[in-house]
Amino acid sequence: MTEAGLHDGGSVELEIHGTGPTVLLPVDPRPAEGPRADELRKWGMDPALGRSLIEGLSDTFRVVAFDYEGHVMETPKPDTLTPGNVAADLLAVADAAGADRFAYYGYSWLALSGLQLAIRTDRLSALALGGFPPIGGPYAEMLSVTMAAHGMSGSTPSAQRPADDHDWSTVEVSMSEAQTRQFVTLYQELQSFDDRAAQARLSGPRLCLVGSADEIAYDERWGGVTVSIGSAVTNRRAELEASGWDVRILDGLDHVQAMQPANVLPVLSPWLASHLTP
Repeated sequence: MTEAGLHDGGSVELEIHGTGPTVLLPVDPRPAEGPRADELRKWGMDPALGRSLIEGLSDTFRVVAFDYEGHVMETPKPDTLTPGNVAADLLAVADAAGADRFAYYGYSWLALSGLQLAIRTDRLSALALGGFPPIGGPYAEMLSVTMAAHGMSGSTPSAQRPADDHDWSTVEVSMSEAQTRQFVTLYQELQSFDDRAAQARLSGPRLCLVGSADEIAYDERWGGVTVSIGSAVTNRRAELEASGWDVRILDGLDHVQAMQPANVLPVLSPWLASHLTP
């Protein structure tokens, strides 16, 4: 098994599938099983999300899959999960995979990580972001949510899903103090990030993929903020396209729905093929 050394001295395992242009895919390649799989299905998620994305892309591309989110949850980095260190970790993955040039697809906070990577390297052949706006990102709102999560961390024995699929305010926090604090660190560092000004530092093909209904409203317990993804992209579509982004808005889909392979692959696979293959 190939491993990549990370900024804190730890390492993350890589799975490499297929041949062709390299695509870095920060997903768990191992399907969830048992009670964990059942819980994911209740949330409307594919228990084999990572595996499904790998299989959907590896017939055309050399897919480098690595569970970066799983790694930071298992080995928290409360003081060092900064945008620069995350970008360095992603480059370390590319190095370990022997990829001088590579494309990247990430979703949600792993999408904003891709944007941070893109402004720090000239090695990207293509950049695809899912579930996060490249301009007008909700950095302040996410800091409020993560600080609230940090305040509640360790207070409940297990996570509970929302009473309905859209009431995120009912979710309980089961993460440790260190697990939540690392995301506070990340979003604190991003408060001074000007994503509009950063567009001048980007080059190459870029895709933004979001659900039109990707709006999450949190109650006061979670900071009383609304994290707007779909409307942020919809309202700035012309600006994004003028800045070089291909924009795909999945009608009626929320944050969870828009990350499922059945909805992502019909957009992502042909887009990558159009830019990476002859």
